[in-house]
Amino acid sequence: MTTVTYVTRKFKQPYGGFLKVSEFEMAQFGDDIVLNDGETLHPSIIGMATQYLSEFMLGEKKEEVFKVSLQGAYNVGLHNPSILYLENIQGLDDNSIINACRLSGYDVIYRMGRDFYRPVEDFMIDQNTIENIKTMVNRSVKFFNDNGPVIDSGMTFEGAYTHKIRNGDGDILTADGLWDMKVSKNKITNKHTLQVLVYYLMGLRSSNRERFKQVERIGFFNPRLNVSYFKYIKSIPSEIIQTVEREVIGY
Repeated sequence: MTTVTYVTRKFKQPYGGFLKVSEFEMAQFGDDIVLNDGETLHPSIIGMATQYLSEFMLGEKKEEVFKVSLQGAYNVGLHNPSILYLENIQGLDDNSIINACRLSGYDVIYRMGRDFYRPVEDFMIDQNTIENIKTMVNRSVKFFNDNGPVIDSGMTFEGAYTHKIRNGDGDILTADGLWDMKVSKNKITNKHTLQVLVYYLMGLRSSNRERFKQVERIGFFNPRLNVSYFKYIKSIPSEIIQTVEREVIGY
């Protein structure tokens, strides 16, 4: 596998990482909502459904938001049920969330292969899980509306892939920032900070490079913890950028 995620997880960084987590500015948000315990879906499905529904609620077309899921379903002859799930995603009502979770389950086919797929019709999606996803999507929409406008989401990097990285897609691009969504109970690590830096550097060499030239900061939003982290590009030493371009990406 030569995705951005895989390469940045495996790359041996110097002590503390190229971009230390402590160097990122953190902001904690509050809405007086406590998420429910005991979710009934795998965290990866909840994460994808939360991210995709957030992009949809921020104005992206659902066909674009769920394009990887649809392609995964198509690859194994499950196009028809995937279209039905897509058609039943209308907003942030319970039925839309359930269908988004099932549709997100096809992602793994495209990204990792059929052997990792589990039948989406067997997903147990209880009310606690639905309510948590709804809360996290609402948090995400508020964050990106406050820090937007959103310019693009689910960006790929045509023209920027290399022999080391042949696949990968970013999360959300705003007028001044490139943001990665993390829906985890854990804090970010230096593997995550390297990942978002790689997305930014690849964006500068992609067919959408003009959009990335406007980026002033890279960061993360975690709707589960309701926290954001970011770092200004101008504060990253040029020698780190050059090393990552050469050794991690392969430029």
